[in-house]
Amino acid sequence: MIYTIENEYLKAAVKTHGAELTSLVSKETGIEYLWQGDPAVWAGQSPILFPIIGRVLDDHYRLNGTEYTMPKHGFFRNRDAALYEQSENSMTFVQRDDEETRKIYPYAFEVFVTFELVGKSLRVTHTVANRNEDIMYFSIGAHPAFACQIGDHLLFEKNETLDTVAIDTECLRTSQMIPVLRENNVITITKNIFDNDALIFNGMKSSYITLGSDSHNRKIKFDFGGCPYLGIWAKPGASYVCLEPWWGVNDSHEKKDDFSQKDAIQSVGAGKTYTCYWQAEIIE
Repeated sequence: MIYTIENEYLKAAVKTHGAELTSLVSKETGIEYLWQGDPAVWAGQSPILFPIIGRVLDDHYRLNGTEYTMPKHGFFRNRDAALYEQSENSMTFVQRDDEETRKIYPYAFEVFVTFELVGKSLRVTHTVANRNEDIMYFSIGAHPAFACQIGDHLLFEKNETLDTVAIDTECLRTSQMIPVLRENNVITITKNIFDNDALIFNGMKSSYITLGSDSHNRKIKFDFGGCPYLGIWAKPGASYVCLEPWWGVNDSHEKKDDFSQKDAIQSVGAGKTYTCYWQAEIIE
């Protein structure tokens, strides 16, 4: 099922399956800013990644001495969420643990996802609630795909010196670091820029990145919410780019004894909540 919200400037739609954003339209111009999905290219639009980002080594991890199997990007994106509350310009969805999730992730949890239109911006807030009597470990990430064309460009807020970590065919991080920016802020989207999978950055000085084009004046200013890792990805040559704030990161080949030791893992105390966000502002 699909639910919609709108304000004076924007209209957004979210489907209950995975609480996935499926449309972001300017009411002034009628332009759709979100990739509309194509199974022949990539069927996703804006999946939510929980409780892992990317892959864990051999698709297995250990927690408190027990081994579990976890699929790529976790399970949130492949399960239905329930509409929790809705107003004219805001709506919140929730997923809760059940017997099936506890077989692969043995925690009691609630994950709330709130979509709110504020002026010409869409703000998406993720709230992870720990319903256990001990610390809960997790990663969470967003994966929105915005419509673009080859030759469009991404501009960081500030000049950056950034390397991307190389990814192997198993979607695991390697030790190889590839230079991308050297005191510069522009990444041009070329046909081959994602031939070796996503660009994965950390240590950014910027708080936002802007998607723009030399062929028109429209822009998307994307605030990545102070995330520790930012992924940028598309299928090579496709007419979209994913801007992915990650509170976590995919595994390397270094084996960890426990899920709590996973690189960039997040934690939330018993009965507490953890909140993060991203925001996309439409500039026309």
